[in-house]
Amino acid sequence: MAATKFLIWLVQSIFLNLLMVGDELDEATRERMQQRAEQLSQEMARLLQELEQRSQEQRRQEPRAQEQSGFSWGALLFAALQQWQFWAIAGVLVLLLGLCWWSGGGGKGAVSQPASSSDEESSSSDREQVEVEEEDDDDDADDLGRFFEEHIQWPVQNLATECQVVKDLVGDLLRVLQVLLSNSFFPVLQPAIGVGSAFEGWSPDEKGIIYRLLVPLRPPRGHTFHLELGTAGEMPARNFCIHVELVCTCTREQLAENTLCFLHHPKEDLRRNQDPSLLRTLCTGSYLDAEKTARCFQQLVKAAWVVLPESSNHRLRVLPSSRSCKFQVTKDGKRSLLIEMIFGVQQGNSGIFLSSQTTEAVSTPSTMWSESYAVAEVKFFRHMARHAPRDSFHLKCLQLCARILVGTSFSTYTLKTVVMHLLTTLPLSGWRRRDFLLRLQDIMRYLRCCLEEKRLDHFFFGNERVPEEIVLPPAFQAAEPLNLFQSLAQDPATYAEALREFDELQDRLTRLLIYGC
Repeated sequence: MAATKFLIWLVQSIFLNLLMVGDELDEATRERMQQRAEQLSQEMARLLQELEQRSQEQRRQEPRAQEQSGFSWGALLFAALQQWQFWAIAGVLVLLLGLCWWSGGGGKGAVSQPASSSDEESSSSDREQVEVEEEDDDDDADDLGRFFEEHIQWPVQNLATECQVVKDLVGDLLRVLQVLLSNSFFPVLQPAIGVGSAFEGWSPDEKGIIYRLLVPLRPPRGHTFHLELGTAGEMPARNFCIHVELVCTCTREQLAENTLCFLHHPKEDLRRNQDPSLLRTLCTGSYLDAEKTARCFQQLVKAAWVVLPESSNHRLRVLPSSRSCKFQVTKDGKRSLLIEMIFGVQQGNSGIFLSSQTTEAVSTPSTMWSESYAVAEVKFFRHMARHAPRDSFHLKCLQLCARILVGTSFSTYTLKTVVMHLLTTLPLSGWRRRDFLLRLQDIMRYLRCCLEEKRLDHFFFGNERVPEEIVLPPAFQAAEPLNLFQSLAQDPATYAEALREFDELQDRLTRLLIYGC
């Protein structure tokens, strides 16, 4: 593990030094490079001493096993010689040492002198030479980024194509359901919005991808929705209740639609001539029930599926889910797509919805709907995709870091929040392939600082860096940022465990970079 940590630290150190080299180094820069070279030498000496001590301990404890698996210098050298990455890193190390020598020797000769005619004549050629050297430096950095891109075993995914297939399929389902429910008083279904990591353009694993879509609900005629904030202190998502009220439809236009007013027509006429109101079907009391809504649409999806042309060569299997409509679609017994339809009510004209899918681990009342930022997050990543360089690695960074979270208390939402903050803090031009290691380092450093401060701010509350095209409720802009790490500040045991897990994350990331899997 010590060798692995050192190799990654070595690559990062070299990469940082390469970016510092220009046509001329000032005294402070030369000193930093010399100090870094001395630090590399000291670290190598410390590592060698550690390995030798470990080898001696193994020889004392397991003299017979040494010939087969002892961590001797011969075994270490042989393993290194078998890894071509060793030679790549060694070559870059030679380059760094050459730069240090140049800054200490040849660089010292580049003392500025008063301008002369010969200097002026050579200035143009010097600038051209500098530009060539800078391009070479960029090529070296890009080669390092390309090395990691090819070395790491990325999940084999075709997210863009499959997301479009899922959107088309769900769109066909919703159109059938809209026809089936056109004369009823069920919520009015709006076009589905793809949300979650797959529709953001990344996924930590090629297996088990869930394609989530949020289906906005609007009140049917004769009804209105009022959003009521639930009990305070439910973080990070706030919970709401959706109060359903009947409204008068006694107008000429609405009477032309043969709609009887639920408030002013006799109950007997309503019972004989009109479908029941939403209050009598999907509500508990006067509040829209998320579980009743999910169960109802699970049955409706089954009925609508047989109408679709896809039903002839695809198999639909509705899966158990208490607050969403989750189903699996399989074509010809081969690859399956796992799709989840979540239902939501929009807050005004913003990108914030109340979602039927709760984020709470504990049991949530069926009339509680959680505040969801998933639509705003998808819009954020689309905004970044439009403005970032073509070879931007911000999604690769997110995907790679998400892979190391398995089995820890850190959620992908925590990691995504860190990346979103960094994307609006650092220039987008700094997320290219050549900056891959630097950005990974920034992500881990940012997460570490948040842990030490026991504070990670929610991205959409009180954040002036949110892109203007993402519409938020007015209260969000003036609100105090929500602390996603509030539990760490309240529970010392949870905080200590988080620090321990962070060290484990660093080890996992180190192994992933070195071994590629």
